[in-house]
Amino acid sequence: MSGTITNMSKIKQILQMHSQGESNRKIAETFGLDKETVNVYVRKFKANSFDIKELLSLDDPVLEGKFMAGSAAYTDERFEVFKTLLPHFEKELKRKHVTRRILWQEYIAGHPKGYGYSQFCYHLKQMQIARNPVAVLEHQAGEKLYVDFAGDMLEYIDMETGEIHKVQVFVATLPYSDYSFVMAVPSQSTDDFLCALSGCLSFLGGCPSRGRKIVNTL
Repeated sequence: MSGTITNMSKIKQILQMHSQGESNRKIAETFGLDKETVNVYVRKFKANSFDIKELLSLDDPVLEGKFMAGSAAYTDERFEVFKTLLPHFEKELKRKHVTRRILWQEYIAGHPKGYGYSQFCYHLKQMQIARNPVAVLEHQAGEKLYVDFAGDMLEYIDMETGEIHKVQVFVATLPYSDYSFVMAVPSQSTDDFLCALSGCLSFLGGCPSRGRKIVNTL
């Protein structure tokens, strides 16, 4: 089977799109997969008369066992330990200045034989997706521009006076390509926001299609 899927969240999204009536070809195009790969998963889903709601509620390793029999993934004890810690990880990530790197350092200190950093991040992401499934969003090139002020205020030092100035960070991104623009401005006032937005559009060399898809949702 060409293009075998290793990202288990994609299996769930494939099944979700299939249940919504999307064609296998459309699903394959959405995820950049070979159409036969999608055909295999859909055929297996139909042949076993699986309940779609039950499948989407399963943890990734359990779902993997149903669709990829014989796989040895997730069979060690590290994953079982990791699952019990997930609520703590999710709670900690909601706190300011807590990063995945910090969480991993705490985790590995308590579990020296646990996952390395890259595996830790992978399993954390997969389990978060499994617990909180999201719809697949499709974007068109140049259609939308997402903008917002992000994170804590930064600061710089005036080299002549030594004075410390705090600044807000304006961030914009084109969701189709993730092409981004960042600019520091004195405040979140309307004037500073428009100044940053003008600089962004100048940097991008244009505006979203029809000029009406600037979305403040970052």
